[in-house]
Amino acid sequence: MAQAVVTIAGRTYRMNCDEGEEPHIEGLAQIVDAKIAELRGAFGEIGDQRITVMAALTIADELVSARKQLAAGNEAAARARAEAEELRRREAEWAERAAEALNEAAEQVETAARALGDEKS
Repeated sequence: MAQAVVTIAGRTYRMNCDEGEEPHIEGLAQIVDAKIAELRGAFGEIGDQRITVMAALTIADELVSARKQLAAGNEAAARARAEAEELRRREAEWAERAAEALNEAAEQVETAARALGDEKS
């Protein structure tokens, strides 16, 4: 098992992870560390545990918001796909109606041509 060494809020941690996941874990740790630094800038020194909990809650809130946006985007995409399918269905109906109308017109032209040909004979 691999290990990623990360620093969060000035403390170093060894984290077990799957082989090759080290850069991902390090990137996540950088996000947490940056959030803690941001909150420290806003609130000052309010205690390591409290600032860590605030960072975790803030990141969790961002995650929930992102998930809601993703769900809304997925719903919008599903609606768009359904609307596109309905438009394709309508297009096929109109094409079929147009083909039927053209066939009827062709039959009428043929009938008229035969009638004219019979009159000339």
